Amino acid sequence: MDTMQMENLIAKEVIACALEVHKALGPGLLESAYEECLFYKLQKEGFKVEKQKSLPLVFEEIKLEVGYRIDLLVEDKLIVELKAVEALTDVHLAQVLTYLKLSNVRLGLLINFNVARLMLGVRRVIL
Repeated sequence: MDTMQMENLIAKEVIACALEVHKALGPGLLESAYEECLFYKLQKEGFKVEKQKSLPLVFEEIKLEVGYRIDLLVEDKLIVELKAVEALTDVHLAQVLTYLKLSNVRLGLLINFNVARLMLGVRRVIL
């Protein structure tokens, strides 16, 4: 299995877990509640997951800790950025693209839990 197939398989499993979390909790909670529940669910499923992973910005020869944090990093191959907003915007997409560039990860999921049907709030972001 090549790297992209592996990343896609991980993304599919993460979406399945997110669907379970959304089904149990519904829309209307804080982003942090969904993050904790999805983090727990992914760990329970056996995934290596890092929560609120610090992401430094490297400029020329200096490394800057400027407060970038990945919501969830799964298996070092997938960035998951969670939202609980009325609608996803270009700014949210730009945030995920920035995280992908800074981390050298190729695939991200932008998931908005504040929707009636979760699949309407899921966007795959590929670098």
